Amino acid sequence: MNIAHRIAETAKRIPDKKSVVFSEAQSDGTYKYPSYTFREFEERSNQFAHKLVKLGIKPGMRTLLFVKPCLDFSIITFALFKMGAIPVLIDPGMGIKNLLRSISQVRPEAMVSIGLVHWIRRLRPGPFKNIKIKVSLDRVSGSTHYIYQDLEREEKTFPIYPAKESDPSAILFTSGGTGIPKGVIYTHGILNAQTEALQAMFGLNESHKDLPGFPLFALFTLAMGMTSIVPDMDPTKPAKCDPQKLIRNIIDNDITFVAGSPAIWEKVGEYCIQKNIQLPTVKQVVMFGAPVRAEIHEMFKKILLNGDTYTPYGATESLPISLISGSEVLDGLSDKTKNGAGTCIGKSVPGIEIKIIKATDIPELSLSELKIEEIGEIVVSGRQVTPAYFEMDEETSKAKIIENGKLWHRVGDVGYLDQENRLWFLGRKNHRVQSQGITHYPIRVEAIFNQHPDVKRSALIEVSGQPAIAIERSDKKTHMSEKFRQDLLNLAASNKYTSMIKDFFLHEGFPVDVRHNIKIDRTKLSLWAKNSRSDI
Repeated sequence: MNIAHRIAETAKRIPDKKSVVFSEAQSDGTYKYPSYTFREFEERSNQFAHKLVKLGIKPGMRTLLFVKPCLDFSIITFALFKMGAIPVLIDPGMGIKNLLRSISQVRPEAMVSIGLVHWIRRLRPGPFKNIKIKVSLDRVSGSTHYIYQDLEREEKTFPIYPAKESDPSAILFTSGGTGIPKGVIYTHGILNAQTEALQAMFGLNESHKDLPGFPLFALFTLAMGMTSIVPDMDPTKPAKCDPQKLIRNIIDNDITFVAGSPAIWEKVGEYCIQKNIQLPTVKQVVMFGAPVRAEIHEMFKKILLNGDTYTPYGATESLPISLISGSEVLDGLSDKTKNGAGTCIGKSVPGIEIKIIKATDIPELSLSELKIEEIGEIVVSGRQVTPAYFEMDEETSKAKIIENGKLWHRVGDVGYLDQENRLWFLGRKNHRVQSQGITHYPIRVEAIFNQHPDVKRSALIEVSGQPAIAIERSDKKTHMSEKFRQDLLNLAASNKYTSMIKDFFLHEGFPVDVRHNIKIDRTKLSLWAKNSRSDI
């Protein structure tokens, strides 16, 4: 079923319910909230579909989509779905080099974007050379079509393209945090499976309202019939969000469901604690993109009167995989984390099967499943698992295993399953440090040093073939006092997983991923430490 059918069905069932709402800041600090009902959403997406068809966009056409979060972002995306076109969604925060490389790799044939991207296209035409149909949300000179030109004249009904479950629906790019960004092929069946899984995981229904810190999440909640409020923040810089603005958006709209990077909700939580604010309408605070510290779960216990925190685990290629609540984490699991067990990320979600195989860097033709509590690479199978990367056969062969007709995705993370079939996360496979026959795992090792009161976060790195630790202090100091070094040595000696670590490096502010602003770039830190050894 074409994912766009979900909006059409909702528009028939609850036409007057608000669909998408925009947070429009006013000069006096208050907000206006313009919105569309589901009837208006459906009719407007139909008008966009007619407009784009007349401009030449056809079923199966890869269409580069660069639209800022606004009332029309989701509407245009669903218009492309119902046309059978394939929106190509690339995170603009990945940097211009990776951005242009990704565009070159996927060779889009059409482009719908804000005016700024069209100016970039003119300055750097190479990656855009396959684009024949150019559409802008702003008036741009030349051969670029203005999408709003006579839009109101278009018909408000449109025949939805009869997509099969296996038909491509979108191409989403990985962030490139551990390699080059890769275009992940989504199908309509995968989008439907993800929507159903998320709905079952959180008990979501049409009575809920969400505030997505990650814009693409709104596509799922709108498909469930939920009202989605576009927050007042730059989604490409989640760590720089203004918590006061987000709290205002939440309170003004009686939000029940919020989702996004831990970098967002840690700032929101700290502001709420500082100002003694509670969020009684919020039932779920969903944080994804990196492990979440127990302190954040603790913080929200004081803020949420009728809700809980949740940390789903997944990847662009397989989302979601598992789920755990903050209440579960704080019920003894966080103590195990502090002692080096890793981060518990819960049991598999509906429709997903998890196995642990030997962690290797070569393509695998079959599963070599490990025993309970044996550490290896996490592999997953299910309806939410994507089949391939777009025209990257070598990368696909590294990441996919087909055994007995069943597709498995190698997540690239290491961990293990415990006796209760809960998944424990130990870090990225390529962030392990192997020395003297011992494998050191980032999440396991870092948990020991993160317990020091002056440590904001730590990172396992490799320096001269040995494990070392980079430290970001809460006070941002970069001078290593003898007392602090001795404190770290004492912590290292206190645990079997860290006893051989002797080298420590202070860094003013860790490099992090572009998408969630929270995943530590340990590879970059390792290079930095090697170059700065003489300074310590």
